[in-house]
Amino acid sequence: PVNFRGKAMTWSGSFVMASSFGPVRALSPGGPSSGQAQSPAGTVASGQSAATTSQNDAQIQADVMKALGNKRFKDVKCSVRNGIVTLTGTVEIYSAKRDADNRVHHRKNVRGVENLIEVGGPAVEDVTLRNKLGEKLAYDRVGYGTTAFNSFTIGVQDGVVTLGGMAYGPTDKDSAISLVSNYPGVKDVVDNIEVAPVSPMDDRIRLAEARAIYGAPQLNKYAIDPAKPIRITVVNGNVTLSGVVDNQGDKDVANI
Repeated sequence: PVNFRGKAMTWSGSFVMASSFGPVRALSPGGPSSGQAQSPAGTVASGQSAATTSQNDAQIQADVMKALGNKRFKDVKCSVRNGIVTLTGTVEIYSAKRDADNRVHHRKNVRGVENLIEVGGPAVEDVTLRNKLGEKLAYDRVGYGTTAFNSFTIGVQDGVVTLGGMAYGPTDKDSAISLVSNYPGVKDVVDNIEVAPVSPMDDRIRLAEARAIYGAPQLNKYAIDPAKPIRITVVNGNVTLSGVVDNQGDKDVANI
């Protein structure tokens, strides 16, 4: 809100006017003379302000409904009060809820968004959902050369998915979040993924570690899997290995 600072203007005394119609009584500073009606300026201004706000809210609502014209938002409703948009209703997947929020935030004169949209779709048990997402993430961005250098963790509770771990770069992180957000059964996504800092030295270490691990005769079988089950995270020269191997012997070789 904008505050206006200044001094109120006051006056004192009385005015006497001569008139051929007879004497006119003086008006006091307190208000109009008896028998006359006068609307306070504040009341008029307040009414005009309320009317303007109502018009703005109506325009915002029209703009929002136009922005949500896609069939994905057919069950979404909105209301506007003082520039604050409240979204309600249901969508089929979580990414639609997030997209609706983004679209509304970019509308003109929108001061804020309260997103109360619920994600419908099929109900999936947490364990099943976690396993499915883990499999999908394992093969995400295969062929881009960074798969072995991403290490993500997944937690699921009541359909709310929490992603953690380390991504090689921002694109890898965005891809993982997008994959999860578009999967049926996901009700919400909590993003705790970190992105490894850009470092030519760390890149050299990553490549050297990958050659040593996947080039080892005992571990060469893992190189065939495009998901690269042994993940290599390097941050400021510190190497962390994660993933799953067949036996303790393979783990020991990877750690050498």
